[in-house]
Amino acid sequence: MLFKFRTLSYSLALGALTLAGAAHADTIKIGIPQPMTGPSTQYGDQIQAGALTAIDVINAAGGVQGKQLEAILIDDGCEPKQAVPAANRVVNSGAKFAVAHACSGTTVPAVNVYESEGIVAITPGATSPAVTDTIKPHYFFRTIGRDDQQGPFAAKYIADTLKPGKVAILHDKQTYGSGVAMQVRDALQKHDVNVALYEGINVGDSDYSAVITKLKGLNPDLIYFGGYHAELGLLLRQAREQGLNVQFMGPEGVANQDLVAIAGPAIEGLLVTLPADFTKRPENAAAVKAFQDAKRDPDGAFQMPAYAAVQIIAAGIEAVGENPEKVADYMHANAFDTVIGKVEYDSKGDLKDFEFAVFEWDKDGNKTQL
Repeated sequence: MLFKFRTLSYSLALGALTLAGAAHADTIKIGIPQPMTGPSTQYGDQIQAGALTAIDVINAAGGVQGKQLEAILIDDGCEPKQAVPAANRVVNSGAKFAVAHACSGTTVPAVNVYESEGIVAITPGATSPAVTDTIKPHYFFRTIGRDDQQGPFAAKYIADTLKPGKVAILHDKQTYGSGVAMQVRDALQKHDVNVALYEGINVGDSDYSAVITKLKGLNPDLIYFGGYHAELGLLLRQAREQGLNVQFMGPEGVANQDLVAIAGPAIEGLLVTLPADFTKRPENAAAVKAFQDAKRDPDGAFQMPAYAAVQIIAAGIEAVGENPEKVADYMHANAFDTVIGKVEYDSKGDLKDFEFAVFEWDKDGNKTQL
């Protein structure tokens, strides 16, 4: 069954209806644990923008089963050591539902809390297969594709469109970065593309001259980096400063506007795989207007997946009530019409299909979908 969620447009100030953290007797609480501090704050901002806008629209339309949705904002810092405490704060808030965690390294340990406590949680940002492969959860879901969907997609684009003679792959040795880099490497090898280097770098280093010297000796046609924007920004800038002018490519984790400040003009020509630009879907015009009315930016990797997460939670509650077990069962068994398109789940809570796209960045950090 395809659940048709009503898409509405409002001229009122939608943001005024969302109360984060305030206690109300007759609300349905949705925990939103995201990075609100640290270098990954922008990802948390995007997810909050999407989730809060969806909550605003649903509340303005009368809520869910006559109740208003209430956002509980929680900081996880995109830090694995903060994962379980942040998830426990969702539990302690009384929320039975969550739009959970942007970062894979945070999500993997947090999933166990949601499973043990019976909380329906959806991540709009964590792409590592380990999130759902480790314990095969029943209550945990995604509204974003996995690295083993994104990696092969990127590899096919590299093989079919860029046609490099030689590729070097770097990663940050972390759950997310090494995971997506491995997926790209393995898929490129299946396409008979020469992966001449596969190597990790250290997060937090300020000087990558040694690996850049190695890359200059290797002379690859493409460098793929698996990780986040801080390390890629330094790699881009230092590579250009040291005369290594080669095509760089990365996954959605590097797509942070702070990359422009770190890399400077060296960002020009960077290729990034991201969720498709769902703001361009004609059926999302009202949702885009809701973002604009609330003075929130709809244009980023995670806003629409987060919006969709709230839509799905609301649809499940509307159909079967607030019992999380029944909502999880309903989500596994049904399809949902959302701002990211039709959503269907497999037995582990992963999307059966997700639309990735390749974007090219200019020197000012503006991106164009190719």
